[in-house]
Formats: sequence, structure tokens, C-alpha cells
Amino acid sequence: QVQLVESGGGSVQAGGSLRLSCAASGYNYWMAWFRQAPGKEREGVASIDSLGSTTYADPVKGRFTISKDNAANTLSLQMNSLKPEDTAMYYCAADTRPYTGYGPLRRNAYKYWGQGTQVTVSS
Repeated sequence: QVQLVESGGGSVQAGGSLRLSCAASGYNYWMAWFRQAPGKEREGVASIDSLGSTTYADPVKGRFTISKDNAANTLSLQMNSLKPEDTAMYYCAADTRPYTGYGPLRRNAYKYWGQGTQVTVSS
């Protein structure tokens, strides 16, 4: 039932900012952002649950902020102080269960995925 559509990706200079959005349909308990660079595994970036509890991967702490608008059923990722290492395809993910059996930044915790939006950070 859940469909996810990302937007907001693009190219930005190092040190700049981007804001990603994910429009969701259907109920979800967990929502998260993942990213995957070519030749690399998909990694969790940030997650948020229905109570607003957030989790961040170490490389983005202090630079990225995840948030959601429950009324609009939209997930956002504000990315500041971007680095070339942040270059990746960014994916929105969601799951309806409060307890998935996996940590909130693990791929297997999420049943639903968007198609991704590309973020490119130039040096």
C-alpha cells in the first residue's frame, strides 16, 4: 500500500545545502533515508519513527536533519555542509511496523522503497 516518491536531488558545491523530500502514501511507523554510491552498499543515513525519535549515521551527524510532516505524509532530509563523500543516490524507505527485527538504519528493516534521487557534491 505504501508508495514513496523522492525529490529534491541535484548538484551542489561542497559546503552547500540540499533538501530532499519523500512523498508517501499509506501508513508508516518508520521512515528513513538511505544512500548508495556506485560500487558501494546501500547505507542508512537517518531514520525517524512515528514518535519523532531520530537516528543518524555517524558521517552525517551534525550536518543532516531528518523530519516529517505527518499531515502531508512527507519525509524530508535537510543536508548542510555537504561533502563530495555525500555523493550518492538517496532513497526513501518506510515500514509500517514499530518492531521490524532490525536496527533503524538497516536495509532489512524497511519493506517499502522509493526509486531514488541523485545527489552530487562537487569539490
